Amino acid sequence: MHKPKIGIIGGGAAGMMAGATIKELDPSMPVIIFDKNDHLGAKVIISGGGRCNVTTGIPSTTNDLQALGNNRHDVDKLIENYPRGGKLLMSAFFNFPPLSTIEWFESHGVPLKTEEDFRVFPKSNNGHDIVGALETTLRETNTEINLDTMISQIEKIDSGFRLHTRTGHYNVDTLVLTTGGNAYRSTGSTGDGYAFAKSLGHTITDLAPSLSSYITAEKWPAQISGVSFQKAQLTLEKYTRTGPFLFTHKGVSGPAIFALSGLAAYENPTREKPLHLTINFFPEESLADFAERFQKLANDHGAKRLINFLDIFLPKSLCEIFIQLLSETTPIDPNLKASQIDKTLKTRIVSLLTALPLTIIGRTPGDEFVTAGGVPTSEVNPNTMESKIQPNLYFAGELLDIDGFTCGFNLQASWATGRLAGESIVKKFN
Repeated sequence: MHKPKIGIIGGGAAGMMAGATIKELDPSMPVIIFDKNDHLGAKVIISGGGRCNVTTGIPSTTNDLQALGNNRHDVDKLIENYPRGGKLLMSAFFNFPPLSTIEWFESHGVPLKTEEDFRVFPKSNNGHDIVGALETTLRETNTEINLDTMISQIEKIDSGFRLHTRTGHYNVDTLVLTTGGNAYRSTGSTGDGYAFAKSLGHTITDLAPSLSSYITAEKWPAQISGVSFQKAQLTLEKYTRTGPFLFTHKGVSGPAIFALSGLAAYENPTREKPLHLTINFFPEESLADFAERFQKLANDHGAKRLINFLDIFLPKSLCEIFIQLLSETTPIDPNLKASQIDKTLKTRIVSLLTALPLTIIGRTPGDEFVTAGGVPTSEVNPNTMESKIQPNLYFAGELLDIDGFTCGFNLQASWATGRLAGESIVKKFN
């Protein structure tokens, strides 16, 4: 059978995995990868603070990592971490779940580790090792890699696709678009793929930044910038997420905040139209149980001044700010003892500890990690990643209308969709 020439535009996670999969399954199939950067995997290398959060080790209900993704229940659990695109990812995750990602990289010479929060990293804590494993596979199988190569136009021709560059053009029979979104533009993810997809008959959904930090109207978070909490319940309008967060010099950030910003990706907070956030520092207790515990501790530590008593519940640096917030409605004697906390003040303190309000007026510019929106999942065959509109055109990665929370979910989506696209191409032409 004639071996088609495969063109892959985008040398990120999805593109590299698609190419490596094709060449491992059929080394005789010609593959050309185009990337505008001078090296592959620019965004992969800097992910996870340079350590590269390869995938997630999120446990199944049996706390058995080996079971993850191997049955319907586990995939259902996995896709709960994707505000958009979960349905499309079903087949990709059944085919290549996180366990398969782990096995692939370890079998290609990169030992991995699963940390306490179930994030998976290379043991070296170096994202270059992840990219290196893929690049080695590509080069050892004679994949043609064209770096510093920007595709300016894609032309549909009878025999496939013509890819135009500044210096000439390439003809390919089958095309895989893995150009990423428009987040982290410094890595080359500048949204070129959206124009390519539209030129080939596809539509593009509305786009929005996802996984960003928030700016608050309140200025006091700057006084405790860097103070973090491992587990708090944060509610942003109709969305709720429990997890780690921290205060910043502009507002709030961290995994739970990123998740909320992903859920509310299409909400655009401004000073004129803010969003309202509340923080519950004690999410594992009911309000009644916490109020009862608060009273008991007030009785047990009655001689303590209020500011010293509050540091039982909060970091010391936040206690003074907390008292200032309490004093905004009714002034509080700084020498007040815990034993002197009356019912009204107790109610106010408990309320603030379980629903501290903040006013969200914006996102931190340029801080988003991924893009919400892209090629609609309805226009792509979820079993193959092939376009339903243009035969022999495939999509994978963030260019699609899929995005996940932090902790390895976005890279896992790229590995899985890239893998499925690569396998589908080989099956189609063999």
